[in-house]
Amino acid sequence: MATSESALGRGRPFGIPGQRVLADLLPGERIRDVALVVGYAALTGLAAQLSILLGGAALGWRRAFAGMLLYLLAGLTPWVPWFAGGKGGVEVLKSPSFGYIIGFVVAAAVVGRLAGRGLDRTPPRTVLTMVAGNLVIYAFGLSWLMIDLQVDLAEGLHLGVTPFLGGDALKILLAAGLLPGAWKLAAGVAGRHDG
Repeated sequence: MATSESALGRGRPFGIPGQRVLADLLPGERIRDVALVVGYAALTGLAAQLSILLGGAALGWRRAFAGMLLYLLAGLTPWVPWFAGGKGGVEVLKSPSFGYIIGFVVAAAVVGRLAGRGLDRTPPRTVLTMVAGNLVIYAFGLSWLMIDLQVDLAEGLHLGVTPFLGGDALKILLAAGLLPGAWKLAAGVAGRHDG
């Protein structure tokens, strides 16, 4: 086994078998996991969708799901208004955009699961992983928006998808550069520590 593989082969938190994600390279399993979940929720509140998908890939599906669930629950309190437009509290449930928030939770888990299977190691695979995450967000968001506003699919796409395609494409390209690069850097650092 190569030195970088042995560094990457330590025990998995949350009892997850299989491939590792970037967060697994940090020491102190339980404290690390709690800090990562809380940090992920806070970062999402500040930087939204890009951090949702990058965090999902870096943390793995269970930590990503927990972080996004915490993000959702904290945002539903009146004390943490970090949803779009500085909104928070249960009134957000009545917003046409609330479905996107639900989509964030599910997309983080999907992206984390795909990353756990190694689909964040190369730019083309990362693009596929991020597109899958975006499709999940759009599926939940568009459905909620159409029901809330009582519009058809064409109008829903016009209001809730089309305006965001360009920005989402840029975020996907950014992720496609960042994640594989982070893996190469982490493997190089692990190799230096093992050597």
